[in-house]
Amino acid sequence: MRRLIAFACAGETLLGSLDEAAGSTGLLIVSGGNEVRAGAHRGMASLAGQVAATGFPVFRFDRRGVGDSSGINSGYEGARDDLLTALDAFSDAAPHVTRLIGFGNCDAASALLLHAPDRFARLLLANPWTIAEAAPLPPPAALRAHYAERLRDPASWLRLLRGGIDLHKLVRGLGAIAAARHETLSALEQALFGALAAHPDARLLLAEGDATAIAFADAARRAGWEGNVTRLATASHSFARPEDKTALQKWILAGLSED
Repeated sequence: MRRLIAFACAGETLLGSLDEAAGSTGLLIVSGGNEVRAGAHRGMASLAGQVAATGFPVFRFDRRGVGDSSGINSGYEGARDDLLTALDAFSDAAPHVTRLIGFGNCDAASALLLHAPDRFARLLLANPWTIAEAAPLPPPAALRAHYAERLRDPASWLRLLRGGIDLHKLVRGLGAIAAARHETLSALEQALFGALAAHPDARLLLAEGDATAIAFADAARRAGWEGNVTRLATASHSFARPEDKTALQKWILAGLSED
């Protein structure tokens, strides 16, 4: 059974959805970007129903200024109060839950690490966001992967010889790669990997062809972090393909079930 729950956060009203189940381990799903709690194409709503059907209660919510919740949207950086009050609402609505697992994709994964890692028995983090500022080009690590793939393709060499590739854009991309190869960790990256070091039981899922996941993997290399990482052969950031959705659900259920 799914029910709506309203709860207060800093003078505003947030809306959450609880998929009920009898298990004592519960999953809190945090939405990434400005997505509503249902997720893209209702992907998170579907995931919640499937996970609850196996016996794990699942709670989702809209943070302030998103979806059904009132207030001003301050992004994942300002979502600490939203996350903490959602945890309290989950506990109040499902008091039989004694073990909490958190799941988030993209900046929702980063929000879990930054704001409340100690409230969870385990964190399940997909494609964590490590990019501090918007930039005109993709992350250098993603550019490296892109150009490496293109250079393996004979058709790309023909396009270059025939003038079909923008040389100015190519030079800018190669310059960004060279400049960033040995760059130090940003403040955001330091905070994220500091939290990961303090929570070695965290599990990571990376979509191998996704620029955000590639940037995270590069930051992990520079940070010297080696944790529990599962790589999925997809370029879909949101695990949109049917086989990706199945793999995501299987990975989450393993994280919920295993000690």
